[in-house]
Amino acid sequence: MRPLHVAILDEELPYPPTSGKRIRTYELLRRLADRHRLTLFAHRHADASEAVAAEEAFRRLGVRTVVLPRPLPPKSGPGFYARLAGNLLSPLPYSVALHATPAYIAAVRDYAQRHAVDLWHCEWTPYAHILRVAFGPQLTQLRWTVMAHNVESLLWQRYALVEPQAWKRWYIRRQQSKYHRFERWAYSQATLPIAVSDTDARLIREEYGAQRVAVVENGVDETVFRPQRDVEREPYHLLFLGSLDWRPNLDAVAWLLEDILPAVVAAQPRTRLSIVGRRPPAWLRQRCRQVPYVQLVADVPDVRPFLARCGLLVVPLRVGGGTRLKILEALSCGTPVVSTTIGAEGLDLHAGEDLLLADDPDSFTAAILEAFRRPLDLQDMAATAGDKIRRRYSWTVLARRLDALWQWAAHRPLSTPVPELSHHV
Repeated sequence: MRPLHVAILDEELPYPPTSGKRIRTYELLRRLADRHRLTLFAHRHADASEAVAAEEAFRRLGVRTVVLPRPLPPKSGPGFYARLAGNLLSPLPYSVALHATPAYIAAVRDYAQRHAVDLWHCEWTPYAHILRVAFGPQLTQLRWTVMAHNVESLLWQRYALVEPQAWKRWYIRRQQSKYHRFERWAYSQATLPIAVSDTDARLIREEYGAQRVAVVENGVDETVFRPQRDVEREPYHLLFLGSLDWRPNLDAVAWLLEDILPAVVAAQPRTRLSIVGRRPPAWLRQRCRQVPYVQLVADVPDVRPFLARCGLLVVPLRVGGGTRLKILEALSCGTPVVSTTIGAEGLDLHAGEDLLLADDPDSFTAAILEAFRRPLDLQDMAATAGDKIRRRYSWTVLARRLDALWQWAAHRPLSTPVPELSHHV
């Protein structure tokens, strides 16, 4: 495989790797940086210390960065709601319009005029719009890929199903409709859309008109996430893990605290819950202070000690898309998992064999209590699933697959089949 010059468009430099999206992007790029010339465009981190660390991390990898000086605006406060209201007049979804700043578009256009780029890679679907504006009709002559971490319109559809307030449901459905139109354009026009699961790939092909769709799944660093034999598990200790500035995770936490955890504690008073994640909102901090058996731990540098000690990872997602890295990491560490079907969607895992699945408060409560009663059986289940995870979802294998797809998208005739690659090391 020959070296490529790949220009990557993303929302921020994916470092430190403290969210699922950042972990995925960082783990793949650091394995491809020594094979290709990579240029990574991004908005500056809002956190100044993160911004410095991120640029240094990619400098060490040999990745050139083009960082826009203005960070993205926050997702709270009067300005946020004013921007949401203003988006009612736009044909674009809110996040697409927000991220396509004039400065970002100008930086891409200027770079293209001064450098020969073999492939443009949108690391998040909304960034396809930047290419559309920057290149106009010439976009049809470019080779470009788009990484669909989620099918965004599916996320918005699921938001609407769990939103109790009518006016919010109305707004959400407008966003869903806008995203459906936008994704239909992006997936059908890209040289190659790349999904994170066969489930999403099938949807992109059948619902959005893409002629070709490839899959590069989410993965795990099997050298890092391994069972810690010298740590004793606490069987009644539940763990919720995830970015706490992402709406699906906040919905899951609220559902857990309100509809599931009280019944679990009533049946087993020794139960306690740790909520571990970055950027928790003020309401969640306040709520956790009011519940004696709940601990909130924000912005930890390493989640492995929590995965090693807890008796069970709970993934009560009602809204979601793509696949969950936290499930892969937990099972690779030998940590048992109870999840909703949406939480485990897209992963090659089976209920009762690799993890427990439940989709309503009563059954989720029952699954947790079952895990309490059979801790050794659940740990054996997780150990077996972990062996499969470390073989099936290695970042090393997945980076090799992305490399092959980039080569195909950059140079091969589009009439040739998209390359396949074994799932095993």
